Amino acid sequence: MCRHLAFLGPPVALEEVLVRPAHGLYRQSWEPRAQRYGTVNADGFGVGWYAEGDPVPARYRRAGPIWADPSFADLARVVRSGALLAAVRDATAPGADAEAAAAPFAAEPWLFSHNGAVRGWPGSLAGPAAALPAAELLSLEARCDAALVWALVLHRLRDGDELGQALADTVHEVAAAAPGSRLNLLLTDGTTIAATAWGDTLWYLAQPGRSTVVASEPYDDDPHWREVPDRSLLAATPTDVLLTPLKEPTA
Repeated sequence: MCRHLAFLGPPVALEEVLVRPAHGLYRQSWEPRAQRYGTVNADGFGVGWYAEGDPVPARYRRAGPIWADPSFADLARVVRSGALLAAVRDATAPGADAEAAAAPFAAEPWLFSHNGAVRGWPGSLAGPAAALPAAELLSLEARCDAALVWALVLHRLRDGDELGQALADTVHEVAAAAPGSRLNLLLTDGTTIAATAWGDTLWYLAQPGRSTVVASEPYDDDPHWREVPDRSLLAATPTDVLLTPLKEPTA
């Protein structure tokens, strides 16, 4: 369910990361090579990016497939950024939220995406949802599992958690409430990428001191791509990638 990607490095046109690679996110919308669940990611897409000197990212999202939007191809040709997060969506369940349900979700300096599905949604997350302030629940952007997972992550970020800690604690909470969920989460603030591998594929391509790409699957056949082990937390900058094992929640 879904494919996503984050990039940190020297400024490049969005198309250099998303469209031009032989198996880039654009092509993964109809022909992913490593997707375990679902076959076509045509239920929306989005990209968020950071402009130099502005910590708040811009977003472009649509409810339809990325290949059906000629405006995106034009935008991707001219917009340049050194930090971005993008996703193509295969919806867990039918809904009426349109582009509001498409990643990346955003608040303040953060961009977020969820590749996976919460088992037993929505009832399974009644407990975690009840612990959130009412104002945060009422401000949910969409009525899908990814939007609520984002609300749980965002609550922790606003409480002061680092990116990786916010993801790890949210995965632990959701996995305890909804065992069997797939929780590959991707988060950036424009300077750091944090991600979890929990039930689906995750890879990274690092050129130390230059750039780092974290993605659901490799966008080309470069032999330097490395797969992240399942049940892992990844933290990355353009100069370093750190992997930490994640523990299963106890009964």
